[in-house]
Amino acid sequence: MNTENESDRLLGATDIRRIADQIDIHPTKRLGQNFVIDPGTVRRIVRLAGVASDQFVLEVGPGLGSLTLGLLETGCLVTADEIDPVLARQLPQTVCERMPEKLDRLTVINRDALTLTPQLAGDAGKATDLAMVANLPYNVATPIILTLLARFANLSRFLVMVQKEVADRLTAAPGSKVYGAPSLKLAWYGHAAQVGRIGRHVFWPAPNVDSALVSFTRGKNRRGRGDEGTRTEVFALIDAAFGQRRKTLHAALKGLVTVEAFRAAGIDPARRGETMTIEEFIALDQARREVAA
Repeated sequence: MNTENESDRLLGATDIRRIADQIDIHPTKRLGQNFVIDPGTVRRIVRLAGVASDQFVLEVGPGLGSLTLGLLETGCLVTADEIDPVLARQLPQTVCERMPEKLDRLTVINRDALTLTPQLAGDAGKATDLAMVANLPYNVATPIILTLLARFANLSRFLVMVQKEVADRLTAAPGSKVYGAPSLKLAWYGHAAQVGRIGRHVFWPAPNVDSALVSFTRGKNRRGRGDEGTRTEVFALIDAAFGQRRKTLHAALKGLVTVEAFRAAGIDPARRGETMTIEEFIALDQARREVAA
């Protein structure tokens, strides 16, 4: 292989299938494995992510290394968290084969991303500015995003590829049919937007759904946002409001929020959760606390 040729450095469809055959890997729905086989898509994702040399980047679910190589190509420092031990062992070998000069910029962690902590992430967990760029497993994308944002205070932004339906929920505005708890919880941390669509043909195996790219920037701490206790209480209100979506706030939050608290927050209890912004849920939680004090 001529690694001097830039077009050879990333993985194409033939490369992906060859490596998978070598290590006897068969993509599974259980782990949400759909490997990117198009170098053009990889470079598009990296470009939109805006990562630069020496930037610390967390990649969840690197799989066979398509996106990993694209990230390393920029000179950034990649911490790749892979749940599959076979894939985790193979990743450094693939990088050594395609970009040997970048191997010292790769750290591989073999564990479930939902159990990842800053301490386990090493230098990435200590970095002052951490970005996440990932092709997230469809079945656990939302829990991974919200868990890592909660645990990694230094996770300042991300660009992730997720199922289009998940992207719609994460970026929905109040009043939308798909607006719900994930939309509000992500809004607690900052601003998210869809920045592109991804067709099914760039994956192996091809999924039964379309994908989309979600870009996120963490906002500066506003009143109450730096308090873990406050976040827990606000999220509890959100879960209660959407646990009974068709009910009014008064009915859904009965026993949690009094009429006096609704009045103090300036929120009509006849409204439904799907009309509420994150700022209104924060205001309602604060009013609830003040009334109860």
